Amino acid sequence: MLAQDAGTSTTPTPESAKKLETITVTGSRIRSVDVETAQPVITLSQADIQKTGLTNVGDILQNLTITGQPTFSKAAVLTSNTEEGGQYVNLYSLGENRTLVLVNGKRWMTSLNGYTDVSTIPVALIDRIEILKDGASSIYGSDAVAGVVNIILKDRFNGAAVSGYVGQNESGNDGTQQAYSFTVGTTTDKSSIVFAATYNKTGTVWAKDRDFTKYTFGDFDRSAGYSGTGPWGRFSYDGKTYVLNHTGDPNNIGVGADATQLSNYHVGVQDNDYFNATNQMMEQLPSELKSIFTEGTYNFSDNVTFKATGMYAERNSSTQVAGYPLTSTSQPNFPVYLSGESYYNPVPGTDLSFARRIVELPRVSSESAKSLHFDAGFEGNFEFLDHAWNWDAGFGYNKYDVDTTNTGNINLLNLQQALGPSFLNSQGVVQCGTAANPIALSQCVPFNILGGPSASTKEALNYIMAREHATDQSVQKDFTANITGGLFELPAGTFSFAAGVEHRNVSGYDQPDEMASAGYTTDLAAGPTSGSYTTNEAYLELNAPLLKDLPGAKSLAVDVASRYSHYSNFGSTTNNKYSFTWSPFDDLMVRGTFAKGFRAPTLGDLFGGGSQTFDGYTDPCDAKYGSTSNPTVAANCKAAGLASTFRQTDTAGNPVAGPNQQSTTPFVAGAGNAYLQPEHSTTRTLGLVYSPHYVDGLDMTLDYYDIKITNVITAIDANYVLDQCYQYSVQEFCSAFQRDANGQVVNLHRGNANLGWLETTGYNLGVNYRLPAFSFGKFVFNANVNYLDDWNQASTNDAPAINYAGQYGYNHWRANLGLDWTLGNWGATWGIRYYGAFLDQCWDATAGIHCNKPNYTSVNWGYGTGADRMGAAVFNDAQVRYQLPWKGQIAFGMRDIFDKHAPNTVNAYALGYNSSGSVDPTLDLGRYIYLQYNQQF
Repeated sequence: MLAQDAGTSTTPTPESAKKLETITVTGSRIRSVDVETAQPVITLSQADIQKTGLTNVGDILQNLTITGQPTFSKAAVLTSNTEEGGQYVNLYSLGENRTLVLVNGKRWMTSLNGYTDVSTIPVALIDRIEILKDGASSIYGSDAVAGVVNIILKDRFNGAAVSGYVGQNESGNDGTQQAYSFTVGTTTDKSSIVFAATYNKTGTVWAKDRDFTKYTFGDFDRSAGYSGTGPWGRFSYDGKTYVLNHTGDPNNIGVGADATQLSNYHVGVQDNDYFNATNQMMEQLPSELKSIFTEGTYNFSDNVTFKATGMYAERNSSTQVAGYPLTSTSQPNFPVYLSGESYYNPVPGTDLSFARRIVELPRVSSESAKSLHFDAGFEGNFEFLDHAWNWDAGFGYNKYDVDTTNTGNINLLNLQQALGPSFLNSQGVVQCGTAANPIALSQCVPFNILGGPSASTKEALNYIMAREHATDQSVQKDFTANITGGLFELPAGTFSFAAGVEHRNVSGYDQPDEMASAGYTTDLAAGPTSGSYTTNEAYLELNAPLLKDLPGAKSLAVDVASRYSHYSNFGSTTNNKYSFTWSPFDDLMVRGTFAKGFRAPTLGDLFGGGSQTFDGYTDPCDAKYGSTSNPTVAANCKAAGLASTFRQTDTAGNPVAGPNQQSTTPFVAGAGNAYLQPEHSTTRTLGLVYSPHYVDGLDMTLDYYDIKITNVITAIDANYVLDQCYQYSVQEFCSAFQRDANGQVVNLHRGNANLGWLETTGYNLGVNYRLPAFSFGKFVFNANVNYLDDWNQASTNDAPAINYAGQYGYNHWRANLGLDWTLGNWGATWGIRYYGAFLDQCWDATAGIHCNKPNYTSVNWGYGTGADRMGAAVFNDAQVRYQLPWKGQIAFGMRDIFDKHAPNTVNAYALGYNSSGSVDPTLDLGRYIYLQYNQQF
């Protein structure tokens, strides 16, 4: 009775139902013949996965109803870190580094910040995926707070198989995905070996190719997302702002006038001087994955087996965002001005402070992530005390290398030379230096920065562009030993145990580009990271069947587990878990767990060098988009010396045209803290598993969950810092930023600290019904529903909690419904994905734009008065398949059949998405069509 959660289901064969082999289910180390345990587990088979039409593990898991909005995804192209380009699992919206990812029950590789890139695991190699929906630190250690994803690969294979897949978005004919795999293997009584090679490729989706993504904030106000720093030169002189005359507009570059003549400039930034940066940006980034995999076993005897697994995967991806909005103070510690002696200066003799977006050089970040995994060990079984015992011991090695190259940022050292003194030489060529002291053209190329794109030369752009290179590596070495078996008999069954030890060493470094790190480029300056730690752990799990075949107690069993962990950096922690299963009669099982867990600080948390960031934020004190209708906010803003008419400004110095606009100066985020302590969690679950005997084929599960995390390691965003200061008067946040002479927020620091708590509660419902066979086929219906009751967060133990449930990214309701049909060689699946209604931030409460609840207010609402209730989003998917006589299968499918992309949302941009055009930009950009073929030999 395994709850499915992918819009599909799998019917067990009679043969599989007869087997009573003991197995290990994710969440427990004790082997058992029972599939249903006290821990709620979702299982996705390879057949389930193929029915989704998805080719990436990240997309498959994002499809689950218990996953939250991804922090990093192929749609978050504005995100700038080493996780960019990967895909991660965010169970219960508790953060991707609070979900433990295992492969074949063993820890998989993570980045310095504790994130596991599941996109490096080829879908074609997967036998099944088990998702444990509660905490399991007592069994697996750190990170198993929100849950555990155990990806189990194929280990036995006879013959050969090939598969091919191609698909693309109908709208725009883009986002093409290709997936090919080859598998070969052989199995004997003595040994087995399997080898596989896979290739996956996903094409680019450009934001400009769709109406609902070509503007930052969709149709709320198309101009609001325009950058105040456009492609044409702007400078300050004599108390005025001058902008070069040109023929362009925010969506078209045009041609500029002669920048050396002051008469060719107009005063003040006008509408056509702004720029729609999404014209140069990706909506979804491209990626390419190549992998090879092998696994072999050898039976030394009936009781001892050697097993080894090796996998190498290489993911290449890239992102493009618009050219850099360059200003004289892009790096405040290294300002650059247009020299009064430059040939291109329209005000000779006066150094000018300038601003201009270098659209000729879009910023491109190319990432190559190489994953190497190897594990080897022995496993066996024996009889002891008249009971079967199993053991294993082995070594695991994970290495994750990321190599990043960046182009499109500006080399400020060269820019300083290019904007320095220059003159027109005797050959009619502008040259650096002066006529008396010229600088050779091979050493310096003057740049006409105010002239805009039409005045730029290839040589000048090549001279000022920075070419950056950064490397990142994390290495994990893991030694484990486990044993499990029965100890003695109780009246209700065997008293069983499992025990084990683990030694793990984790090390890594992040070496950013030297010039960027020193602040000599326009890239976000970051410090290097380097560190390591070791941990020694031991666990014990006991399972006791207490009652059996009694009135009101067909069975009753309890399970207790405890794990001791000692870390070299912070010390020791012990975490316990208690669970039970109770069947009052044959059809019903009641289950529950109470678990303590923890998440150890990562290398990035402890040793991170910190990085500049341009955050999207809304100043609470802004008279139009802020929260000044809240009396507490208004009073705190007044106390900070701000007038009631204060406005947050854009890079042009004009009032912002919407909420969540990027900062005009860099903030600082992610600085490490060597004194961090682990997070602690408490998980409570209570559930029912019901299979009524009077309805053959019907299985139902209902589980309640409550997960609370304290001592949270917090990397907070700018909005959170400002809201905590002005709305909740938390002084430690008020000291984390300053305001300049014009009242604008500057020097905002947001780092890591053990701060506050968060808690989520809700319900999971699973229904799987195998209908009686009809002459026209067999049907299986399934439904998986998640109701998010609460998602509370408090910045400190004393601060009031904010409940985000029902707001953007925290939908109260999510559901997957599926109907599967088979008849002979034919099969079909229809799936429905439902995202419930939610509250989004108002665009303009006064004007009633994107604001159908203008009077809405709540202590949990951080955006003043007014909200916009966004209706539910429903996506329909279908697949038809046919089993060919020669062991082949062909399938044709569509996702989002009715082309119902989700509504625009204001807050999506704040999460790093290029636009606000989807509830889930990772999966849905309109109708997607695919064809796949599998062949076995």
